[in-house]
Amino acid sequence: MPRTLGVGILGAGYVAGEHIRAYGNNPHSYVAAIASRTLDKARARAGEFGLDVPVYAERDALLANPEVRIVSVCTPNNCHAEDVAAAAAAGKHILIEKPPAIEVDGLRKMRDAVRRAGVKTLVGFVLRWNPYLLTVKRLLEDGVLGRVVLAQLDYWHHISRDDQLPMYHWLVRRETGGSIFLAGGSHAVDAVRWLLDDEVVEVTAYSGRPAGDYEYAPTTVALLKLAGGAIAKVSACVEAYTPYVFNVELLGDMGSIRNEKLYTRKLPGQRGWATVPANMPDSGDVSHHPFQGEIDHFLECIVNDVESPLNLESGVKTTEVCLAADISAAEGRPVRLPLIE
Repeated sequence: MPRTLGVGILGAGYVAGEHIRAYGNNPHSYVAAIASRTLDKARARAGEFGLDVPVYAERDALLANPEVRIVSVCTPNNCHAEDVAAAAAAGKHILIEKPPAIEVDGLRKMRDAVRRAGVKTLVGFVLRWNPYLLTVKRLLEDGVLGRVVLAQLDYWHHISRDDQLPMYHWLVRRETGGSIFLAGGSHAVDAVRWLLDDEVVEVTAYSGRPAGDYEYAPTTVALLKLAGGAIAKVSACVEAYTPYVFNVELLGDMGSIRNEKLYTRKLPGQRGWATVPANMPDSGDVSHHPFQGEIDHFLECIVNDVESPLNLESGVKTTEVCLAADISAAEGRPVRLPLIE
């Protein structure tokens, strides 16, 4: 099968390599160009994968390349809104690394640009392709837990200068990283919306204080009120000394899940917790994340001309919850959703 969809990789950092790898493994796509504000980084990424493709130091040069039909936005968080708006105006389909934006105006701008252009989008909440979360989703769809009344999800990941993460220098700054809920906790927020198939209508949150290199509080806890009546607690913490942890606890009127453990009326005679046979998300390393499933899904949507359930419209709703948590923590009040109409 010929590879017909040329991809432009915008950004040449930590996550870009996983995008390049996944596109190369899909029969529909090939990497057609790479752009980075640092040209040497774009050249290095191309060389790493043995790609003889144009490399650019400017976004608009990549967007002008007629071979590029899809753009993967892998730039720092604060660049996403402008990059997505420009890519949409150029008529490109867009995969957007999370978070889509780090402030309300940027979120509105990119959403409106995509609506005008009518291009396909996908927001990179890659944990939707994690085997454990896919298993939990199927259990919920099969009624194993019944009606979920309480959900608790946590994103805990010790991230410090000592870890030598390539994006650390911009992740810790408010101007470029945004907040801990936007930078990491958004995975947990998206999982709540997806697993419960419901929308958040109100957020109350509390944050700690800036610590270490972080210009924002690296610990935040939020209480979420969902339209269907469930309550969720989501926390994000990167200052504690802990391995990567993505807790998933769902309590329903037919059963409950606590990470790998399942207890349900659907198993007659059950006398204790059963084990969920799937690998949980247990690493913050991007090479551990299921980018192949994410990118295969996006390419399938483009080839078949269908919208992804994880398009920018969905990503906006997850990001609104994160922004509402930041507002609530800063102003000491509940915040109603949506933030933008």
